[in-house]
Amino acid sequence: MQSPDLPDAGPAHPRRRFIAAALAASLVPAARAADAETLRIGFQKSSTLMIFLKSRGTLEQALAPLKVHVTWHEFTSGLPLLEALNIGAIELSADVADAVPPFALAAGAKLTYCAIETPSPQAQAIVVPQDSPITDVAQLKGRKVAFAKGAGAHYLLLEALAKAGLAIGDIESAYLSPADARAAFENGSVAAWVIWDPFLAAVQRQAGARILLDGGSLSSYRRFYLAATPYAQRRPDVLGAVFTALQRAGDWIKKNPGPAAEWHAPVIGLDAATVAAANLRRSYRVQAVDAEALGEQQRIADAFTQARVLPRRVVIAESPVWRPS
Repeated sequence: MQSPDLPDAGPAHPRRRFIAAALAASLVPAARAADAETLRIGFQKSSTLMIFLKSRGTLEQALAPLKVHVTWHEFTSGLPLLEALNIGAIELSADVADAVPPFALAAGAKLTYCAIETPSPQAQAIVVPQDSPITDVAQLKGRKVAFAKGAGAHYLLLEALAKAGLAIGDIESAYLSPADARAAFENGSVAAWVIWDPFLAAVQRQAGARILLDGGSLSSYRRFYLAATPYAQRRPDVLGAVFTALQRAGDWIKKNPGPAAEWHAPVIGLDAATVAAANLRRSYRVQAVDAEALGEQQRIADAFTQARVLPRRVVIAESPVWRPS
């Protein structure tokens, strides 16, 4: 049928040849997209290894033989990321802090544990101003402490208070985002702040914050990678390819701290020296989920249930675990 806006100048007309070629070219990616399955990956700015893979197109190359196309979706925090995983908006979650999965599971999410980054207990801490008279956790009694509700920092605070013979009700809790907490910390509105890297490294280097107590033996601070359970059951081969890529990315970052910090600094808006300081405290070692990691997940869930932060008790053992073959 003749096009209404083009004169019929025969099959050799240059404009017709151009349009035909353009239409043919546009159909090639469409055909490929129809043939390939899409893997939607959610990540945060703290998802160093996934962002590293994203920046280099590593997963796109690794998954192409499996006929999998990758799309990337950024989230501002861990819980919305896992909520998206549960409702089917994404299939795979980059790392979230250890306190996040119990909240998603308490809300009924069907998630599969896929991998962990091994413990990095020094990557989160309770900090006070350099000139603060506070020298131990017991002195926080009756004082205002800033932290993100339900975060790994919250769990660290619960454990630190318990060790000092205190409960969460013995302090004045200030539930603040990292940005708001940093402002409150610097203007003296709070006596202490419980925070994780790279915010921890930033407040140390830029504001002279003093570490009162880090994770030490209280909180391992593992980071967890999770998948939607239906996807994990259907595509274990994809999870295996992602697992291998994450391991290699972690190895590269630990073996190349300078170049890694230079690469990541502009991504998170910090100077390279601060990023390097944070990276020293994070293991970036990716391994299969083990019984020890799941045991701490249960302890975290129980602590939040007891503190009435979680609405119901979560049984971590009921959640499936993917392991590399």
